Amino acid sequence: MVKKTVPTNQLTDIEAAAELADLARQIARHDVAYHQKDAPEISDADYDKLRIRYKKLAEEFPHLRPANDPEARVGAAPATGFGKVTHAVPMLSLANAFEDEDAKDFVERILKFLHLPDDSMPEFLAEPKIDGLSCSLRYERGMLAIGATRGDGTTGENITANVLTIRDVPKRLQEPFPDVLEIRGEIYMNREDFLKLNAEREKEGEDIFANPRNAAAGSVRQLDSSISASRPLRFFAYALGENKMTADFKTQADIRNALQHWGFQLNEPSRLCKGIGDLLAYYRDIESKRHSLPFDIDGVVYKLNRLDWQERLGFVSRSPRWAIAHKFAPEQAETKLNDIVIQVGRTGALTPVAELEPVTVGGVVVSRATLHNEDEIARKDIRIGDVVRIQRAGDVIPQVVEVDLKQRPRNTKVFKVPDHCPECGSLAVREEGLAVRRCTGGLICPAQAVERLRHFTSRTAFNIEGLGDQRVRELWQDKFIRSPADIFRLKDHQDSLVKREGWGNKSVEKLLAAIEARRTIAFDRFIYALGIRQVGEATAMLLARHYMNLPSWRDAMIEARDSESVARRDLESIDQIGPLIAQDIVEFFEEPHNLKVISDLTSLLTVEAYQKPASASSSALAGKTVVFTGTLATMSRAEAKAKAESLGAKVASSVSSKTDYVVIGEDAGSKADKARALGVKVLDEAAWKSLAEVR
Repeated sequence: MVKKTVPTNQLTDIEAAAELADLARQIARHDVAYHQKDAPEISDADYDKLRIRYKKLAEEFPHLRPANDPEARVGAAPATGFGKVTHAVPMLSLANAFEDEDAKDFVERILKFLHLPDDSMPEFLAEPKIDGLSCSLRYERGMLAIGATRGDGTTGENITANVLTIRDVPKRLQEPFPDVLEIRGEIYMNREDFLKLNAEREKEGEDIFANPRNAAAGSVRQLDSSISASRPLRFFAYALGENKMTADFKTQADIRNALQHWGFQLNEPSRLCKGIGDLLAYYRDIESKRHSLPFDIDGVVYKLNRLDWQERLGFVSRSPRWAIAHKFAPEQAETKLNDIVIQVGRTGALTPVAELEPVTVGGVVVSRATLHNEDEIARKDIRIGDVVRIQRAGDVIPQVVEVDLKQRPRNTKVFKVPDHCPECGSLAVREEGLAVRRCTGGLICPAQAVERLRHFTSRTAFNIEGLGDQRVRELWQDKFIRSPADIFRLKDHQDSLVKREGWGNKSVEKLLAAIEARRTIAFDRFIYALGIRQVGEATAMLLARHYMNLPSWRDAMIEARDSESVARRDLESIDQIGPLIAQDIVEFFEEPHNLKVISDLTSLLTVEAYQKPASASSSALAGKTVVFTGTLATMSRAEAKAKAESLGAKVASSVSSKTDYVVIGEDAGSKADKARALGVKVLDEAAWKSLAEVR
């Protein structure tokens, strides 16, 4: 961070040379952290301060510029980013299994969904889970046309120039191939190559990378492709995206064979497994070989082998039902717990966080870890000053596992979570039956206001680049943004923003361009961005699918504030919503400020109506409300619901006068009787399958 020191025109040559050299070293270090490691150590504003101070000094003392002059270095600090690529087929992520029971549940869910016997042994393709950077490769007439990162799953970054430098990526496919073919896989770096790269960097006095994954991710995101070309990047292919060859393949194994034929390297050793027993045996085998493999892995992936079954299973939220990542047990380390601080989240939840003596766990330096809640602290008897064992859950989120009581210092005190908010002083109460304690300050609590804004701009909400945690906090503190709509009025303050220390024309223009690019947003992402308690991405999609557009949803939620209203019953009847989530949604709309936020936003944005799947455009079920009851003979209820939703239907959990069809199986019960009493059309399983065109 640049200190306010002597003005440049008052420095001697010796003082200026020393400061220029020091600034050049700092800028080089932060360039590596941001552009190569994808792990910035300081805020954009603080980085800009370094550059501004350096530029002023270099202009005042041009004869003293150091050899590693940041102003002369090409590609080290790019002023513009990569172009955007919209994925023709979304790049989804995998759900995780951390225990054997999670993997067993995954298999059991598939059996139940597909209505298979409990003792059946479906075949799975199991393969190592490479710890790298997901990448999409689009081939047109057999030639590589576009390389892109996953991004947010819908839109990624165009890294074609860098992908062309990777030796494992074929520039032309082996025939035969379709006109358009999208290959998906992982960019990574072999462990041996990584160690050599770090040794070379250390020898040259450059900062070393923390692990192969960071090295690969940073290397492929260089705007100067010559840097990517100088790095030993590799590529494994494991799946198809957009293609017109699906009918040519029957299994996941067929796809792997085709990938190899086209010229791609595969993540081996893979294995075809039958049932959970084989899968867990494969997991144990790969886990035992983990450190002998030439590349880093953090688990294994199980994929149902039959593609027709994959199609039936489909997706839930942002993950396929037919695949899962079984992660390895997290690595652990011991360190000292120096303090416990309380963080206040966007819903007012008080979360205790451990401040730790920095320690390396699984190749990452950890200095903070979640303590979850006061019950967890009491159960583990965690105290300030303790020596604790920590782990990275799923190799991502640090958490305290246990206390080493043998090393406990004398006179430690039992920690108590405060009963008042540390941010605003409001009473913090613990709701009956819940472990969490919440601040009652609501909108007057600055922590909640900032956290809500951070959630609004986050990757899975509005995804506004350049509005990270620190910048949101700065803009809120200086009263530039106090509500989400203020973000879209920042253009009115462009002159003031440019004058802020550490900002400048380019950074402001870049931020405003990123904001402008988000003036149109999908309905489900808009709902999620509002930060309603218990409304995650999956629930936001359920609401979007049910109400179709923002005006309909808003009007229905206002009406639903009456607990006896039809709108309230309709909300609670949505499959997977229920009374508790419905109550949180209604309470959000009972707050006048929240209605003002929505009204304000809609005057500045375009919220796109929910788009029905292509298969629903001509479906007889499009826009219809369907209720399933009883046990179906030829498919599970979960599969029937998924099929109905794919055809544009709304699936409800209870029958009302708005219900269009009630599908009954064995032991249908009272819902069938209620449907007949209301005059709702009742379908048996055969009639339902005919209507849904299920063969």
